[in-house]
Amino acid sequence: MTAQDSATAQMTIAVGADDRSASGSAVKDSGSGSVLPDNGPGAGSGSLLPRGAMLAALGVVSFSLTFPGTAWGLESFGPWTLVSLRIALSALIAGALLLGQRVPFPDRAHWPGLAVVAGGSLIGFPLLTTIALQTSTTSHAAVVIGLLPLATAALGAVRTGRRPSRAFWAAALAGAAVVAAFTVQQSGGALSAGDVYLFAALLVCAAAYVEGGRLASVMPGWHVVGWALVLCLPFALVGAAVALAYEPWRLTAHGVAGLLWLAAGSNFFGLYVWYRGLAAIGVPKASQLQLAQPLLTLLWSVLLLGEHLSPAAPLAAAGVLVCIAVTQRARS
Repeated sequence: MTAQDSATAQMTIAVGADDRSASGSAVKDSGSGSVLPDNGPGAGSGSLLPRGAMLAALGVVSFSLTFPGTAWGLESFGPWTLVSLRIALSALIAGALLLGQRVPFPDRAHWPGLAVVAGGSLIGFPLLTTIALQTSTTSHAAVVIGLLPLATAALGAVRTGRRPSRAFWAAALAGAAVVAAFTVQQSGGALSAGDVYLFAALLVCAAAYVEGGRLASVMPGWHVVGWALVLCLPFALVGAAVALAYEPWRLTAHGVAGLLWLAAGSNFFGLYVWYRGLAAIGVPKASQLQLAQPLLTLLWSVLLLGEHLSPAAPLAAAGVLVCIAVTQRARS
């Protein structure tokens, strides 16, 4: 064997070892056929789990400011204008980064999933919650959306074919009962139109989170957010032009700050770190970090908006947190 042949053989062995090492960080999910992070024994001992949890937690903090940011934005813009401008600005940010990094177009197989992410977390959730906040307080909306982690975990179980235990479903039903009782009590004995919008928002957002987490396991998380935003850009520009022509608007410091946060903070940065966290530690574990989101939003609503909480709001939020915590501990 010549010296060149020996060097080639050593390089081949090294590359094979690297490939085996890289493939060890992901496993094939038999239910969905997608590559998912390895959350088996020993997964928490490496750096992937703490880093993924930290990224997902940053996303939760960003999302907890979404409702206060929306309330501020509504001081300057109508609901359709605010949502359209929010999507358009964040899509321009994402498009500029994708262009600057010369990121290639995703595979054709990924576009349906990107459409789900765009329709759920970038269009459906902002639009439905913005409409709901015209008649609901941020504290009320935060408690209702407190069911989002449960909805995300449940849809994730359906998507992957994993069957939760009876304890999981018992806690899920208890959480749903707490939220239903709270919304009925707050609305004077009947569900309001705002509550209907909020429940619809959490369903479409949960579907987007599950699909986004799946995509973020096979492509960089910010690519998922970026391309989903680019898909929304034409619709957002048309919507903004029409909305600005028909809805009254006036610029205020709060309104502009709210819009900028929604575009750069919630829509881009928040989703970027959130989907990276979903891919790193898995949809069920990451979704449960949103347990803190309702309480954080309640805190922001008091500090930033001067809202006065009813005694039922924190009690309902705490009840939801306990119920979803049980679902996290329940074995599949």
